Amino acid sequence: MWSAGSWPVTLAAGDIGLRPIRHRDRSEWTAVRQQNVQWLAPWEASNPDPGGYLPTYHEMVRALSRQARTGVALPFVITRKVQDSAPQLVGQLTVSGILYGSARTATLGYWVDSRCAGRGIVPTAVALATDYCFWNLGLHRMEINIRPENAASLRVVEKLGFRDEGLRPRYLHIAGQWADHRSFALTTEDIPQGLLKPWLERQARRS
Repeated sequence: MWSAGSWPVTLAAGDIGLRPIRHRDRSEWTAVRQQNVQWLAPWEASNPDPGGYLPTYHEMVRALSRQARTGVALPFVITRKVQDSAPQLVGQLTVSGILYGSARTATLGYWVDSRCAGRGIVPTAVALATDYCFWNLGLHRMEINIRPENAASLRVVEKLGFRDEGLRPRYLHIAGQWADHRSFALTTEDIPQGLLKPWLERQARRS
């Protein structure tokens, strides 16, 4: 169960890490986003309000940090360490909508630098976050919602064995319009050994 000491949290598996997003990450975060404008644009959340705008970087970090302190979100950046260099910011992963009570559920979303796609970075990050939510926070269900056209994200949930629970018509406002999403989920009963250990073992067998 969430407690006042549950945040901040840093998680790692090999060269892949998750740590809290920070105000001082703005330059690095912005540079990665600018390098991936075309890669990310079709999947970007948008504001459906007429004349509505998306928050600035610092507004986003303030809002996410407030949610983390109250126990309803885990706002991480994804980092990758290459050889002896300092870990580099390569993406973002946010666990949001954390509910306890009889639900014990959350929703997970992510994006990654296109130069790092297909290297197992996002599946490792998703496995880290899911295991933490299940075995440290006591959640029971993790959900990921993906545009049907987003082949790269669909490969992530396929690799990790998330269950396809069907289509949600016009679920989120994306790139200026209400967009359909496919919902994928896991519960603790689906992964008694956790998600990270089996994933890393499969990766090791392939290498």
